[in-house]
Amino acid sequence: MEEPQGGGLRGGHGALRPLPSLHRGPTSATLLAEPDPVGPFLIMPQHRLWLYAGCLGVAAVALGAFGAHALRESLLQRQTLNLWQTAVLYHLVHTVALLALAGGKLDSAGRLPRLIAAAAGCWIGGIVLFSGSLYGLALGGPRLLGPLTPVGGLLLLAGWVLVIIGGWRSRATRADT
Repeated sequence: MEEPQGGGLRGGHGALRPLPSLHRGPTSATLLAEPDPVGPFLIMPQHRLWLYAGCLGVAAVALGAFGAHALRESLLQRQTLNLWQTAVLYHLVHTVALLALAGGKLDSAGRLPRLIAAAAGCWIGGIVLFSGSLYGLALGGPRLLGPLTPVGGLLLLAGWVLVIIGGWRSRATRADT
């Protein structure tokens, strides 16, 4: 009689034991058993953050070069070159910060700690809203993009606050051991 290959139960001498699962992430039973006030969307594998940071980095460098060369005259005529440069600066700085988070310590399941994953999420959203709205405004986009800029800025700030809290908690944990 063949035994099943992943999850399931295996008999042996009258006892049922769970088979080792090939699934590496949390199961729905784990998520239900351990209520998480921040939500399961904060479960971010390290490789995903590397991917996001890489994509955002390519975009930041390309947009910076595009603004400095192909769009320079248009941005100067609109008097929005400064907006474009600010967008690129915040985009690139927070992309490098994402790389720093991606290289950090992982939890026992091989994922980023929740506060760090939350900080990464804030920075990704902040880059999209803050820098994205500035790019749009610099190109003459609709003024309704304007209110998105401070929302993105608040997300960038929230990410830094989460890093501070994570560092504080980490320090407190190390002091206890």
